[in-house]
Amino acid sequence: MIGLVVAGLMQAAVPQTCIAALCDAERLRPFVDRLARAQGDGEPVRIVQIGDSHTAGDQITGSWRTLLQARYGSGGRGVLPPGRPYAGYLTRGVTAGMSDGWSVNGIFGGAYRPAGAPPIGVSGYSLTNTRLGAAMTIAADGPAQMFDRFTVCSLRRPGAGTLTLAAGAVSQVWPLAADRDEGECRTIDLDAPVSAASVAVAAGTATITSWATERRGRGGVTLSNLGTVGAQFVHVRRTDEVVAANELRTYAPDLIVLAFGTNEAFWPGFTPTGYDGTLRADVSRIRRLAPGVPILLLGAPDSATRTPSLMTLGGIASPACGAVPIDTAVPPVRRPGEVVQPLPAAQSSGWRPTAALAGVQAIQRRVAHDLGLAYWDWARAMGGRCTAHRWVTDPAPLMRGDHVHFTSRGGAAIAQALQADLDAALLAPSTLHVPAVH
Repeated sequence: MIGLVVAGLMQAAVPQTCIAALCDAERLRPFVDRLARAQGDGEPVRIVQIGDSHTAGDQITGSWRTLLQARYGSGGRGVLPPGRPYAGYLTRGVTAGMSDGWSVNGIFGGAYRPAGAPPIGVSGYSLTNTRLGAAMTIAADGPAQMFDRFTVCSLRRPGAGTLTLAAGAVSQVWPLAADRDEGECRTIDLDAPVSAASVAVAAGTATITSWATERRGRGGVTLSNLGTVGAQFVHVRRTDEVVAANELRTYAPDLIVLAFGTNEAFWPGFTPTGYDGTLRADVSRIRRLAPGVPILLLGAPDSATRTPSLMTLGGIASPACGAVPIDTAVPPVRRPGEVVQPLPAAQSSGWRPTAALAGVQAIQRRVAHDLGLAYWDWARAMGGRCTAHRWVTDPAPLMRGDHVHFTSRGGAAIAQALQADLDAALLAPSTLHVPAVH
């Protein structure tokens, strides 16, 4: 029965307006209008991407940020989880530091606390001090990421302590005690750009849920990568709605990008009907928290496994690489003159996509169309099914040996492919009807 449902979803009606791998691009009209005015005076154009490890690692988002800021100007680094919420946490463009004396709550993994922990906001993490004087810092790695706006979001609640915020020569004391639990954000606007800012606990106990750095009054773009390693979209429900909604109002994104699906495709408990329902509910929740903001859903990228139990779903096995022809409707990411083809099964060394991956991608495409989102077919842009193994075995690998995560080179290729499809939509007179930005 499960196999029949997957097959039915694969044959479901698809969006009618697709340019390259980007479908229903007209739904991004408000974002594109803002982007066309990004250069010059005014607030930066803000993109917030929420996702799994592909987002957390910032290989792809970092490369996309570089492309956008080179074209439109830098509006700053954007929103980040506070401090250093987990071992191996990487940032790009800024460096975060943190003293001892912080307790972490997160939406997934070892940081997740099922009950009794402080609420979590849009970053996927909240940090609470365990000793007085605990502090965290953020510093620009170069002139392009210097900032003159520093925002910190925290929890106000009965008995809460006091924070000291500092940026440049400006320092503010922020009492957090309140009659009820609520999220609040505090912003410091500076007369000139600075390269560092800090938050310290001056008294009692305080919980910080996110922070951000921006440049004011000169336009540009920010691209915030809010990712949680190992997470599925459903885990975003563990964020507190009141806290997250307040943060989204404060950070005012012009575009939300949702980038999940890989962990869903590797989840042994995946069912098509269950995923369809949860995806619709989770998209609707984001819409409720950020009303009116355009959303771009990224389909799950191509990936592969050698785990036999993940190669069969509902009695139907995932075809071996080489058994299904490549989709040639969209040119894949490639070097000039190179044509990417799937490897024959004999050369794939037992690697093949999980049996759930095609169903995840089909459901994402259908739900995006049904709910009014734009959709980018990430796997198709890569070159189609079974591209992952070729990307791993390329002389200059685009993917790591796990057949899931991308190298720096691969992340840059994906960012370029996404931007190229957005540019193609910008240029298409039948979709967005806005002039191309050079």
